[in-house]
Amino acid sequence: MERISWDQYFMAQSHLLKSRSTCMRLSVGAVIVREKRMIAGGYNGSVSGEVHCIDEGCYVIDGHCVRTIHAEMNALLQCAKFGAATEGAEIYVTHFPCLHCTKAIIQAGIEAVYYSTDYKNHPYAIDLLQQSGIRVEKVPLENSGTIEQKDFLDLLFTKLEKSEATKGEVAELRKQASRLFSLQDADQT
Repeated sequence: MERISWDQYFMAQSHLLKSRSTCMRLSVGAVIVREKRMIAGGYNGSVSGEVHCIDEGCYVIDGHCVRTIHAEMNALLQCAKFGAATEGAEIYVTHFPCLHCTKAIIQAGIEAVYYSTDYKNHPYAIDLLQQSGIRVEKVPLENSGTIEQKDFLDLLFTKLEKSEATKGEVAELRKQASRLFSLQDADQT
Protein backbone atom coordinates (compact mmCIF):
# COMPACT_ATOMS: atom_id res chain seq x y z
CA MET A 1 0.00 0.00 0.00
CA GLU A 2 1.33 3.41 -0.97
CA ARG A 3 1.08 6.21 1.60
CA ILE A 4 -0.29 9.57 0.53
CA SER A 5 2.08 12.53 0.48
CA TRP A 6 2.19 15.04 3.32
CA ASP A 7 0.66 17.66 1.02
CA GLN A 8 -2.26 15.36 0.20
CA TYR A 9 -2.67 14.44 3.87
CA PHE A 10 -2.88 18.04 5.06
CA MET A 11 -5.00 19.12 2.09
CA ALA A 12 -7.43 16.31 2.90
CA GLN A 13 -7.60 17.65 6.47
CA SER A 14 -8.52 21.11 5.17
CA HIS A 15 -11.30 19.54 3.08
CA LEU A 16 -12.55 17.65 6.12
CA LEU A 17 -12.65 20.91 8.10
CA LYS A 18 -14.63 22.65 5.37
CA SER A 19 -17.44 20.16 5.97
CA ARG A 20 -18.06 22.04 9.28
CA SER A 21 -18.61 25.36 7.47
CA THR A 22 -21.90 27.12 8.06
CA CYS A 23 -21.59 29.41 5.02
CA MET A 24 -24.06 28.70 2.21
CA ARG A 25 -22.04 30.57 -0.42
CA LEU A 26 -18.70 28.73 -0.17
CA SER A 27 -17.36 26.16 2.29
CA VAL A 28 -13.66 26.65 3.09
CA GLY A 29 -11.29 24.81 5.42
CA ALA A 30 -7.75 25.62 6.55
CA VAL A 31 -5.05 23.77 8.48
CA ILE A 32 -1.92 25.36 9.92
CA VAL A 33 1.05 23.01 10.04
CA ARG A 34 4.48 23.32 11.64
CA GLU A 35 7.12 20.60 11.34
CA LYS A 36 4.61 18.15 9.82
CA ARG A 37 2.22 18.62 12.76
CA MET A 38 -1.19 20.27 12.62
CA ILE A 39 -1.27 23.10 15.14
CA ALA A 40 -4.68 24.60 14.26
CA GLY A 41 -7.60 24.31 11.93
CA GLY A 42 -10.50 26.49 10.91
CA TYR A 43 -13.52 26.74 8.68
CA ASN A 44 -15.65 29.67 7.64
CA GLY A 45 -18.55 30.30 9.96
CA SER A 46 -20.23 32.77 12.25
CA VAL A 47 -18.87 34.28 15.44
CA SER A 48 -19.28 31.83 18.34
CA GLY A 49 -22.79 31.97 19.75
CA GLU A 50 -24.23 33.94 16.85
CA VAL A 51 -26.72 32.91 14.18
CA HIS A 52 -25.33 30.92 11.23
CA CYS A 53 -25.87 31.52 7.52
CA ILE A 54 -27.34 28.02 7.17
CA ASP A 55 -30.03 29.06 9.68
CA GLU A 56 -30.96 32.55 8.46
CA GLY A 57 -29.15 33.07 5.18
CA CYS A 58 -26.04 35.04 4.40
CA TYR A 59 -25.72 38.66 5.50
CA VAL A 60 -24.32 40.14 2.31
CA ILE A 61 -22.95 43.67 2.00
CA ASP A 62 -21.15 44.76 -1.17
CA GLY A 63 -21.06 41.18 -2.44
CA HIS A 64 -19.49 39.74 0.73
CA CYS A 65 -21.06 37.85 3.60
CA VAL A 66 -20.14 39.85 6.71
CA ARG A 67 -21.52 37.24 9.09
CA THR A 68 -18.67 34.75 8.62
CA ILE A 69 -15.08 34.64 9.74
CA HIS A 70 -12.91 33.06 7.06
CA ALA A 71 -11.29 29.66 7.61
CA GLU A 72 -7.75 31.05 7.52
CA MET A 73 -8.61 33.71 10.12
CA ASN A 74 -10.27 31.14 12.37
CA ALA A 75 -7.16 28.95 12.20
CA LEU A 76 -4.87 31.91 12.95
CA LEU A 77 -7.11 33.04 15.81
CA GLN A 78 -7.05 29.51 17.23
CA CYS A 79 -3.24 29.73 17.30
CA ALA A 80 -3.42 33.08 19.10
CA LYS A 81 -6.01 31.81 21.58
CA PHE A 82 -4.02 28.73 22.54
CA GLY A 83 -0.50 30.14 22.24
CA ALA A 84 0.70 28.22 19.18
CA ALA A 85 3.42 30.08 17.28
CA THR A 86 2.77 30.58 13.58
CA GLU A 87 6.22 31.88 12.63
CA GLY A 88 7.65 29.52 10.00
CA ALA A 89 4.44 27.46 9.74
CA GLU A 90 2.57 26.48 6.57
CA ILE A 91 -1.13 26.74 5.81
CA TYR A 92 -3.22 24.34 3.71
CA VAL A 93 -6.45 25.89 2.42
CA THR A 94 -9.20 24.48 0.24
CA HIS A 95 -9.37 27.75 -1.76
CA PHE A 96 -6.91 30.52 -2.62
CA PRO A 97 -6.99 33.01 0.29
CA CYS A 98 -8.79 36.34 -0.08
CA LEU A 99 -6.84 39.58 0.17
CA HIS A 100 -7.60 40.11 3.89
CA CYS A 101 -6.62 36.56 4.82
CA THR A 102 -3.48 36.88 2.70
CA LYS A 103 -2.42 39.94 4.70
CA ALA A 104 -3.07 38.12 7.99
CA ILE A 105 -1.11 35.07 6.77
CA ILE A 106 1.85 37.30 5.94
CA GLN A 107 1.70 39.12 9.28
CA ALA A 108 1.51 35.78 11.14
CA GLY A 109 4.85 34.68 9.66
CA ILE A 110 3.44 31.79 7.63
CA GLU A 111 6.11 30.68 5.15
CA ALA A 112 4.03 28.65 2.67
CA VAL A 113 0.47 28.62 1.37
CA TYR A 114 -0.89 25.47 -0.24
CA TYR A 115 -4.37 25.59 -1.78
CA SER A 116 -6.40 23.19 -3.87
CA THR A 117 -8.82 25.44 -5.75
CA ASP A 118 -8.46 28.84 -7.38
CA TYR A 119 -11.09 31.28 -6.13
CA LYS A 120 -11.08 34.93 -7.11
CA ASN A 121 -7.27 35.02 -6.82
CA HIS A 122 -6.81 38.73 -6.12
CA PRO A 123 -3.85 40.18 -8.07
CA TYR A 124 -2.71 42.24 -5.07
CA ALA A 125 -2.82 39.17 -2.82
CA ILE A 126 -0.63 37.35 -5.34
CA ASP A 127 1.78 40.31 -5.44
CA LEU A 128 1.94 40.52 -1.63
CA LEU A 129 2.70 36.82 -1.32
CA GLN A 130 5.46 37.07 -3.94
CA GLN A 131 6.96 40.21 -2.36
CA SER A 132 6.93 38.53 1.05
CA GLY A 133 8.79 35.50 -0.29
CA ILE A 134 6.01 33.16 0.76
CA ARG A 135 5.94 29.90 -1.18
CA VAL A 136 2.56 29.44 -2.88
CA GLU A 137 1.61 26.13 -4.44
CA LYS A 138 -1.59 24.75 -5.88
CA VAL A 139 -2.11 21.22 -4.55
CA PRO A 140 -5.29 19.77 -6.02
CA LEU A 141 -6.77 17.15 -3.73
CA GLU A 142 -6.40 13.76 -5.37
CA ASN A 143 -9.61 11.80 -5.79
CA SER A 144 -11.51 15.07 -5.27
CA GLY A 145 -14.45 13.80 -7.34
CA THR A 146 -16.21 12.75 -4.15
CA ILE A 147 -15.80 16.23 -2.65
CA GLU A 148 -16.97 17.86 -5.88
CA GLN A 149 -19.97 15.53 -5.93
CA LYS A 150 -20.81 16.45 -2.35
CA ASP A 151 -20.52 20.17 -3.10
CA PHE A 152 -22.81 19.75 -6.11
CA LEU A 153 -25.33 17.77 -4.09
CA ASP A 154 -25.26 20.31 -1.24
CA LEU A 155 -26.04 23.08 -3.73
CA LEU A 156 -28.77 20.99 -5.32
CA PHE A 157 -30.38 20.21 -1.96
CA THR A 158 -30.19 23.85 -0.86
CA LYS A 159 -32.06 24.83 -4.00
CA LEU A 160 -34.57 22.01 -3.49
CA GLU A 161 -35.25 23.14 0.07
CA LYS A 162 -36.13 26.59 -1.27
CA SER A 163 -38.49 25.08 -3.85
CA GLU A 164 -41.84 23.39 -3.38
CA ALA A 165 -40.28 20.09 -2.31
CA THR A 166 -41.24 19.03 1.20
CA LYS A 167 -38.61 18.57 3.88
CA GLY A 168 -39.37 14.84 3.88
CA GLU A 169 -38.81 14.58 0.11
CA VAL A 170 -35.49 16.44 0.39
CA ALA A 171 -34.41 14.24 3.32
CA GLU A 172 -35.19 11.10 1.33
CA LEU A 173 -33.25 12.40 -1.68
CA ARG A 174 -30.27 13.16 0.61
CA LYS A 175 -30.32 9.57 1.91
CA GLN A 176 -30.42 8.18 -1.62
CA ALA A 177 -27.54 10.43 -2.70
CA SER A 178 -25.55 9.33 0.34
CA ARG A 179 -25.97 5.68 -0.64
CA LEU A 180 -25.28 6.27 -4.34
CA PHE A 181 -22.19 8.41 -3.88
CA SER A 182 -20.94 6.97 -0.56
CA LEU A 183 -20.88 10.45 0.97
CA GLN A 184 -20.77 10.62 4.72
CA ASP A 185 -22.05 14.20 4.96
CA ALA A 186 -24.55 14.25 2.07
CA ASP A 187 -27.43 13.98 4.53
CA GLN A 188 -26.33 17.04 6.49
CA THR A 189 -26.67 20.72 5.61
